[in-house]
Amino acid sequence: MYILDSSAFINEYHTDEPIASIPLVREELEDESAYRFDALEGSGMHMHIPEPETVERVERAADETGDLAELSQTDVRLIAAAFELDGRLVTDDYAMQNVSEKLSVAVEVIAQDGIDEQRDWRFQCQGCGREFDENHDRCPICGSDLSRKNPA
Repeated sequence: MYILDSSAFINEYHTDEPIASIPLVREELEDESAYRFDALEGSGMHMHIPEPETVERVERAADETGDLAELSQTDVRLIAAAFELDGRLVTDDYAMQNVSEKLSVAVEVIAQDGIDEQRDWRFQCQGCGREFDENHDRCPICGSDLSRKNPA
């Protein structure tokens, strides 16, 4: 089963495989993309609402990779839906791809190149330069903002 992100509707993604999505995706769409969502829902697209425990699991994985701040509520629930349905997530979002890779959720990209490898991000203080494994609102040492940094 293919689990469709909003980018699948925007880019008119098509597959002959069974498809699913979540109600929150519909709220992100406008005009023709929303019409495509409604048409597919009316013709049998499965609507899935993931269990809270699975959503929490995805959030923990996203926190571990450093992608949690990059993901919307919709993104987290789409990954959770793909996890529960043992499906293939269809998205161009790099943070979603990274977390999916960590959870062994298959991903298909649409209009962009997919990720080359799964990453666990580090965070660097813009003031004092210290690095942290976890994201904080501010540097616990000097109070400056943190930025996400490629660990390589």
